[in-house]
Amino acid sequence: MLATTTPFLDRTLRHIKPQTFASFSLSKSSKLLHLLHSVTVGKKQQQQMDTARKPTFNANNNQCLSAKLIFSAAASVATTAMLIRSVAKDFVPLELRDYIFFKIKNLILSFRSEITLVIEEFDGLNENLLYKAAELYLEPTIPPDTKRIKLALPKRQGKISFSLESNEEIVDNFNGVQVKWRLVSKNFPPKNIPGSDPYNPLLLTTEARFFELSFHKKHKETILNNYMQHILEISKDLEEKKKTLKLFTLKPDRYSGRIGDMWQALNLDHPATFQTLAMDSDLKRKIMLDLDRFMKRKEYYKRVGKAWKRGYLLFGPPGTGKSSLIAAMANYLNFDVYDLELTEIKGDSELRKLLISTGNKSIIVVEDIDCSLEFQDRLAQTRAMMPQGLHRHMQVPQQQMTLSGLLNFIDGLWSSCGDERIIVFTTNHKDRLDPALLRPGRIDVQIHMSYITPCGFKMLASNYLGITEHPQLLEIEELLKTTKVTPAEVGELLMKDEGTEKVLQGLIQFLQTPLSDAAAEPQPGMSQQ
Repeated sequence: MLATTTPFLDRTLRHIKPQTFASFSLSKSSKLLHLLHSVTVGKKQQQQMDTARKPTFNANNNQCLSAKLIFSAAASVATTAMLIRSVAKDFVPLELRDYIFFKIKNLILSFRSEITLVIEEFDGLNENLLYKAAELYLEPTIPPDTKRIKLALPKRQGKISFSLESNEEIVDNFNGVQVKWRLVSKNFPPKNIPGSDPYNPLLLTTEARFFELSFHKKHKETILNNYMQHILEISKDLEEKKKTLKLFTLKPDRYSGRIGDMWQALNLDHPATFQTLAMDSDLKRKIMLDLDRFMKRKEYYKRVGKAWKRGYLLFGPPGTGKSSLIAAMANYLNFDVYDLELTEIKGDSELRKLLISTGNKSIIVVEDIDCSLEFQDRLAQTRAMMPQGLHRHMQVPQQQMTLSGLLNFIDGLWSSCGDERIIVFTTNHKDRLDPALLRPGRIDVQIHMSYITPCGFKMLASNYLGITEHPQLLEIEELLKTTKVTPAEVGELLMKDEGTEKVLQGLIQFLQTPLSDAAAEPQPGMSQQ
């Protein structure tokens, strides 16, 4: 078996000069000499065996001879490969070997008809949005016969997510093109975190995950241009369905963190909907139509050169359902809510940072805007009236948010940092607001939240008591036409007792003895600027 390799060795040795061996180390030279000696001995033994056997060739053993020749050739190739590998390992530099293997691998891959795309989980230090989109897209396509499926319940979410386990593979079809998906995970050795306790060191484990997409190379343009866009569109719809609404509030320690850490989130589980709001039916219909029109006008806003946002002002007495309307809007649009407390903001620069850190598809709420602005004005007046020498001793903020900064936040350049945003202001006293805040472009829709109407009471009676008809309902509706009562007050009275008759009788007594005879209140409604 070793005899067939000797011609190759003979030709190799003829081209090796004696000076070459002088440059090798003693260990490597001895290895090569030992290998050459083994091959030479093998050659002599093979010749002796061939002379002793002298097989006779005839028609009966031709098939056996062919098999022997095939095995002999295969063994010769294997022996030559082992010899070359041994020589390369001992005498060829590592960098040169890697380069040769890389070229050989590329040569082999050039004959393959498949091409593979890699989607890594992270792009540098940033999250790869395409990886997240692919993860969402593949979740409903996982076949039932998949052997391993990973389940997870994300933090502050109530829906279980499904994903592929490492090294699992599924096949997807897009317009007749077969695409093979495979999730690959690579673990790296743990590393000690510098600065940790030497007796109890902290270990940092690293895992790299990525998707591999394999398909025929003739479909490359279809996959890159059409299939990738298809994945983004489907994943966007799936994300909306799985989305858990969040209520964001300012972090107390936001000054020491990054921009993305300025908000803390809680699940928004408010049950208010437009179907349960104690409002006039016509007013609710107008609000929903306005929201629908806003959502469909992305290209329209872009064409006219305006930021894709809309401003609402909810004004009226306390307890008229302003917060419930905001929750109903969030549930209707599936938007997160950012509660922006102006009294906690130090200055205009922080307001801009907070705006940048808010996400798209969100409602930014500024409640009691009149009180917030008055508070800032009082701080500014206090600081202006202080003697010059006391500035350094008094705990008065050196920076306050200004009305100009608030207006720029609403419709200035910074207002275009995001899409699909709704800004809602609430106030109990509309007459106290600066006219500059109310002009069109800043406040697009004004909604007057007034006292409860007969139509709103019917909704409360249905929600709280489960009744739509009752002899006493007509009497209550007549009393509501002349009595000013907020939905919050009526709702509280409807919860005082379990019996319907007793509850309605108590409400009638309350309406017949009003607390005050305030001036006539304007009718509830919605006006657009």
